[in-house]
Amino acid sequence: MDMDCSAVLADVWLLLDNECDEATKSRLREHIDRCSPCIEAYGLEEKLKSLLTRKCGGDRAPASLRQRLTLEIRTTYTAVETRIEPAE
Repeated sequence: MDMDCSAVLADVWLLLDNECDEATKSRLREHIDRCSPCIEAYGLEEKLKSLLTRKCGGDRAPASLRQRLTLEIRTTYTAVETRIEPAE
């Protein structure tokens, strides 16, 4: 099953944080490897994660904050996806 870019980008932090199961990791990586926009977005997110790790000393956010941010990110990507007109 091919994944939608918005679904991949909503879950990219799960992949970066190694917080997804092997099947999900495989599906995300397969899509990212074939999709130029997702490769670029993944690279930017990876650099951001690296910068945050260096500057924040690897501190981990509280679980409640992580859950709220994950929900907000998924909501944002869903809202963006509903505004995109399909190419003809």
